Amino acid sequence: MRVAALYDIHGNLPALEAVLQEIQQANVDQIVVGGDVIPGPMPRETLQRLLDLDLPIQFIQGNCELSALAQMDALRGGTVTYWGTTSGAPLPAADQEIMRWTAQQLQDYEALLASWPKTLSLEIDGLGTVLFCHGTPRSETEIITRLTPEDRLLPLFQELPVSVVVCGHTHMQFDRMIDKTRVINAGSVGEPYGEPGAYWLLLGPDIQLRHTHYHLAQAAARIRATPFPNAQNFAQNVLHCPSEQEMLQLFTQAQVR
Repeated sequence: MRVAALYDIHGNLPALEAVLQEIQQANVDQIVVGGDVIPGPMPRETLQRLLDLDLPIQFIQGNCELSALAQMDALRGGTVTYWGTTSGAPLPAADQEIMRWTAQQLQDYEALLASWPKTLSLEIDGLGTVLFCHGTPRSETEIITRLTPEDRLLPLFQELPVSVVVCGHTHMQFDRMIDKTRVINAGSVGEPYGEPGAYWLLLGPDIQLRHTHYHLAQAAARIRATPFPNAQNFAQNVLHCPSEQEMLQLFTQAQVR
């Protein structure tokens, strides 16, 4: 079985479309979507495009799906108690506006988003048991990078009965060993850090860290034409992503301890 792992799409439909074209040529048997399909400029269109695929597909929740669900509850008069942040602190006002807008766009998908599990295990030829999570196996908000010291990660991975863990959340690919467990970050399809493009994984019987190029200027124009509250900044980041070095420095302050 060959599995494509798509993480952190963030409503970037043009990036997803480019990746799906490559998947069609890669003899993929199944897709795993590893959380944070949203928010982004085209949340409904992106989610529906995935649901309309002929291939078997499974989803897990990311911190942003859970944050959107909390906002949906707030739209019915509830109090937001989940923000999707590592610290648990409220989102900045601009990010709260984005999550409220996203919740309004996807209210009829609420039951679907709520049904997604937080982790998923699959048996993949050549790899054995592979565990898919968003941040870490215990939390969708915890941050690990290729620079996180191994001694902090051993309690999370040392006793897992799996050979491979696939994560996302930080939008940067890595491939590292933590004791006897191979831990791989799929990167981000829709909002990567580093070189522009769309990042994903192809698993079975080996592991390929994939980078798909697509027409960035056309994608940015489509994004700017949406009513997404952060459309202009999102389009700019598609064209010129934040650097990996910059984001590694930022994430070092918040990585798992």
